Amino acid sequence: MGTSDGILTVRELTEQLRARLEGAFPFVWVRGEVSNLMRPGSGHIYFCLKDQDAQIHCVWFSQQQRRTDNRRSFDILTGEVYDGLRPSPLDTLRNGVTMLCAGRISVYAGRGQYQLVVELVQAEGQGALALAFEERKRKLAALGYFSGGRKRLLPRDAKRVALITSASGAAIHDFLTLGAQRGSGTKICLFPALVQGAAAASEIATAMQRVNDQDWAQVIVLIRGGGSLEDLWPFNEESVAEAVFQSRIPVLAGIGHEVDTTLADMTADMRAATPSHAAQLLWPPREEFAQRLDDAHNALRNAMASHLIAREHLLQEQVKALRWLSPLRHFARLCERLERMSINLVRALPRRLADVQRRLAHQQASLRTCIFRSLERRVYTLDHLTLLLENGNPAAPLEKGYALALTVEGEIVSSISRVLPGQKIYVRLKDGRLSAIVGTVGAD
Repeated sequence: MGTSDGILTVRELTEQLRARLEGAFPFVWVRGEVSNLMRPGSGHIYFCLKDQDAQIHCVWFSQQQRRTDNRRSFDILTGEVYDGLRPSPLDTLRNGVTMLCAGRISVYAGRGQYQLVVELVQAEGQGALALAFEERKRKLAALGYFSGGRKRLLPRDAKRVALITSASGAAIHDFLTLGAQRGSGTKICLFPALVQGAAAASEIATAMQRVNDQDWAQVIVLIRGGGSLEDLWPFNEESVAEAVFQSRIPVLAGIGHEVDTTLADMTADMRAATPSHAAQLLWPPREEFAQRLDDAHNALRNAMASHLIAREHLLQEQVKALRWLSPLRHFARLCERLERMSINLVRALPRRLADVQRRLAHQQASLRTCIFRSLERRVYTLDHLTLLLENGNPAAPLEKGYALALTVEGEIVSSISRVLPGQKIYVRLKDGRLSAIVGTVGAD
């Protein structure tokens, strides 16, 4: 390369320097204050990083900006995961801000100067804070600070609100402005506290305790406007998260912008994206009350119409029932019933008499038959008894020439054992009786 006498062209020297620099510094981190920031229409970003002794030119090409995807939901440097999209360094990159830039050292031939070709951009200190944030988040999650089971519902259209924020910030103005336009009226008690700086966490935790000690508010609202991770850091202190966790009163947190998420937000019973959003969550629009009133009025009117229709129907039924149950109607029904019964009686009497006559005639015939049969049985029995009596008459044999011996007492002498020799007896014959004295007694 170069001429035969060993002299290099400017291009050749530049290429050799670039190869040496890129080989020696393929990837470096540089910290410095941003200056001379330019954003031309090409989409590339040009700036310098400087400190009190030196400066370096930097270029951040647009394709590298897109490739880096700075708005993804996690930080590619720390691994931190965001609830929404993380803030883009494109928004935080401005003159006077100290940044961390990573990339390769190269040489820009057109100006003959070395420069940092940027691949990653990070606000200074954000990496360490992000690591601390993740460590605390894991610790508090293990303690149940973020558990959905402990989250409480906020009162609808709250009437007593304790507001913890800076008395002079834009957040309180936005919150109170919306609060005055929404809801059906409320009382807001301000508990002023620093929301930025070393003393902010202590003041916020103390204010939380004061609100709980007073036990007046229905809900605690903790808000502040947007800012960097360092600005919002008091809301990532464990003392603030613990105060929110221990609060007996539900807590609504609206800290920073939608992309900002703090430990206080995650511990609160409900998180709002911004202070204004906190007011929207707390109080419904006035128009909603008007609409609800109209709905209630229409519902009441429809209910009254339905009630009157039902009562009218019931009244008609009761009128019909009253007519049916009136004494005159009852007497008329009784007369009708009596008339029907009379007609039925007149119609039924001849049939009844004829039926009785038939039954009587049948019973008479049956009685005659029974009497005749009974008499026949009695005659037969009499004849039989007469025959038995005749056969059993002791005087009957006398007609044939037999005699009957009787004692003086009139008892029949049926055996020789009944008399003794010399005893007086009577002997009855067919035509009279004889007296006799027993001579001897002996068997034949």
